[in-house]
Amino acid sequence: MPLNDKAIRVCSCNGTMTVDGSSLAKALQLESSLTVHSQLCRRQIGEVEAALRSGRETVVACTQEAPLFTEVAASLDAQVPVRFVNLRETAGWSREGRAAGPKMAALLAAAMVPDPEPVPRVTYKSGGRLLIIGQGAACVGWADRLADQLDVSVLISSVSGGGDLGPERRYPVFSGRVKHIRGYLGAFEVQWEQVNPIDLEVCTRCGACIRACPERAIDFSYQIDLDRCKAHRQCVAACGDIRAVDFERAERDRSETYDLILDLSDPPYFRIPQPPQGYFAPGRDPLDQALAVQQLVRMVGEFEKPKFFVYRESICAHGRSKIVGCTKCIGVCSTAAISEEGDYVKVEPHLCMGCGGCATVCPSGAMRYAYPRVADMGARLRAILQTYLRAGGKDPCILFHNPTDGRERLLNLGRRGRGLPARVIPVETFHVASVGLDLMLGSIALGASQVVVLSAGSEAADYVVALRQQMAFGQEILHGLGYAGTHLQVVEAADEEALEEVLWNLPPARSCPPATFNLSDDKRTTLDFAFDHLAKHAPRRASVIALSAGAPYGEVRVDKERCTLCMACVGACPESALLDGKELPQLKFIESNCVQCGLCAKTCPEDAITLAPRLLLSQEAKEPRILNEAEPFHCVKCGKPFATKRMIDNMTAKLGSHSMFSEAGALTRLQMCADCRVIDLMQGEKPVSIFEVTR
Repeated sequence: MPLNDKAIRVCSCNGTMTVDGSSLAKALQLESSLTVHSQLCRRQIGEVEAALRSGRETVVACTQEAPLFTEVAASLDAQVPVRFVNLRETAGWSREGRAAGPKMAALLAAAMVPDPEPVPRVTYKSGGRLLIIGQGAACVGWADRLADQLDVSVLISSVSGGGDLGPERRYPVFSGRVKHIRGYLGAFEVQWEQVNPIDLEVCTRCGACIRACPERAIDFSYQIDLDRCKAHRQCVAACGDIRAVDFERAERDRSETYDLILDLSDPPYFRIPQPPQGYFAPGRDPLDQALAVQQLVRMVGEFEKPKFFVYRESICAHGRSKIVGCTKCIGVCSTAAISEEGDYVKVEPHLCMGCGGCATVCPSGAMRYAYPRVADMGARLRAILQTYLRAGGKDPCILFHNPTDGRERLLNLGRRGRGLPARVIPVETFHVASVGLDLMLGSIALGASQVVVLSAGSEAADYVVALRQQMAFGQEILHGLGYAGTHLQVVEAADEEALEEVLWNLPPARSCPPATFNLSDDKRTTLDFAFDHLAKHAPRRASVIALSAGAPYGEVRVDKERCTLCMACVGACPESALLDGKELPQLKFIESNCVQCGLCAKTCPEDAITLAPRLLLSQEAKEPRILNEAEPFHCVKCGKPFATKRMIDNMTAKLGSHSMFSEAGALTRLQMCADCRVIDLMQGEKPVSIFEVTR
């Protein structure tokens, strides 16, 4: 929808910030000036109502009163969407607020970019079957409170906390040591091992074992304290035909499925940064336990979330023929959602939390982030940078942040500190780990001076490490082209003061004229466009840029003395970077296709291949070049070339003394092509050489 078809309402928030309506309209290329209101949420609220009644899509430059404006839209039964954009804390409330006009225009332009296409959804179904795991007293206490709301079961994993099972069996109680928990909300599979001699499923809680035990090793938790037990076995006799007490139990493994898990163990079973949906491990603090239960009781029913990723296994460089190459996505995933599956990887969408770290580290683009897609984020970035520069802004710095603690950090900076510098433009994304090299260098190519990613504390440490590594590769490329300064940076800010210090002391870096291309969902395509544009305007001409180990670009080097041109590497390459010579014994290489996964080197039987990370910017990178070639060997029967002379000579030399080739003519068959070899075996005659016939 064109911008002139939208109703834009801007407010100075009771005159607390400077807003120039004429300059904003000019930067946004509107046909008329924008009216700047001062009390849009109070006496001028009729202006919002008029915009909604007009039937035009409405943009309101206020997020504080978004609930009020949403309520107004609902009361008017407005059929158009309402978008909200924050100009106050992110631009106007700043020490440089008077110079923030270009940024205000850029933020308004971003708010008017059409919504991305919807992504597929992932569904959870929870019937409220809850398992509480931990010490007896704590588990029973919460089970008693929740039994009327949820279908509760208890697994006592430790007898140290005691506990009284009570006179009434209101819910199932088990005991044992957890062996594994797999699954997610609505589909947890829990397996445990029965360790204690008393089986609580069989026990009638008659108390006979308690009275019979001379060491008082049994209390009303009906579990035996094995540290105190002297194995008199009087409890076994007291239990009698019930047989709940069995010190020699053979069948120990049990398993059940549940919808929800409340793990009160210390330490908890899952020790990953983001455990599965439906799993809560609040520890032993009563307040944390209460907060977890408050969330837990609401997780009954059917729920949806986006499917955050798209996986293209055809270009995945994980493995070939059971040889493992790239494992970067598996290593960075904080939810254990990605696992090996043969030569490829498998992503469990119910475990994926949408961090996008897998797409960031994926060298080939086989793993893509879809919430939002790179193309959608690129459209926002392009609108932001074009508008900002058109409005006269200088040295734009894109600041990526998350919608939780990252957003809070920025809003507090505007309310309590110096605010954001006028050139720093915040861009919100679902998770900052999804900001990959394609978005970073794509932003620089579109005209940004810098890209800063804010890690406010909720991000797993591995994500920050991955971002720093990607930024290091990008910075090497930019410096190799002569772009001075720090263009890419992660800011870990535990508080507003730390963030403020970094942003206000960040000097601009050298930029280039803005590109006109759109960012693509294909990672390598976007990067190719960015490389071409950056190289075209580079202060320094460079055809080759050295990169650090682990970079997704580079060449394959072949030791010609070792290589026999067996072509095992060609079959292993998932990106078609290595090619054979068709009719000729040649090994060819297309460098722009190589992702440095290492499968070729691991597959090579002669250990003749090494990797050399670098970025080749010349046309040569996209054209096949010969890495090795050899004299062809012709079939001794039909004369067709089918292998290299060196390979056949090596084979006949190594196998000549083998007993399997002692039969007349057997060794000669190694010198035949596949077709002639089969024919010769079927005929069972002494092979006739083409060279003998011609003599």
